[in-house]
Parts: sequence; structure tokens; C-alpha cells
Amino acid sequence: MGYDRTVRVHAGFARTVAAARQALAAQGFGVLTEIDMAATLKAKLGREMEDYLILGACNPRLAERALDADRGIGLLLPCNVVIRAEGSQTVVQALDPAVMVTLTGLDTLTSVTSEATHGLDNALARLTKELNG
Repeated sequence: MGYDRTVRVHAGFARTVAAARQALAAQGFGVLTEIDMAATLKAKLGREMEDYLILGACNPRLAERALDADRGIGLLLPCNVVIRAEGSQTVVQALDPAVMVTLTGLDTLTSVTSEATHGLDNALARLTKELNG
């Protein structure tokens, strides 16, 4: 079972991060948190790694509906969007919202996951079109 929705773009890391924020916002996803994994691992472990950023993106309307269906669903909300350098490309990944239904078996989440998938796919498509031309 796949668990991600992934695109690869031919743009630098910083440009991709900025474009991803805009593409997510256009679909109703706000960025609530940001974790710079490269900086964290360097500071805490002295380990070097490629640019790797985790954006905690949330669509409050969809999150509310999912939480109403199952209070524990916060563990599975498709909130993390990973942006990471990979060679000459930048990879953008989001958790596939369908994982919520697959893991919980709650059909009441189907409409939420469908809308979340649509929004994330639109954001990733916009990003790909903008950065890949």
C-alpha cells in the first residue's frame, strides 16, 4: 500500500518551499509548524544531511470533520508535507489522506479523505506546473 502523494520538481529548495506554501494556501491548507530536519540533526547530532523541511499543513474545516468522526484521528491527519532536496531535484511529499480510511476502517471519513486528496493533488499539480513549466 502506498502512503504518499509525491511530486518532483526542477527548482531549488528555497523556491520550492515558497511555492509549496502558496499552493497549499490556495487549497485551504495553512502551515502551522515548520521543522528544519537538516538544522535539527546538525545541532543535536552533528550530522549533515540534505535540505529537508517538514511543514505542518492543516485544513481546519477538514480536520474538524475528521475529528468529529474519530477523536484519535489526529494521529493520522495528512498534515505533514515534506520538502527535500534530492540531487538536482526537489521532492514534495504529502501523506495520502486515504490512509485514514484504510487504517481506521471508518467509512465516515471517506468524504473527508476525498476532499483532502483533491486539495492536496491540486496543490501538488499547481506546484509541478509552476516549477516544471
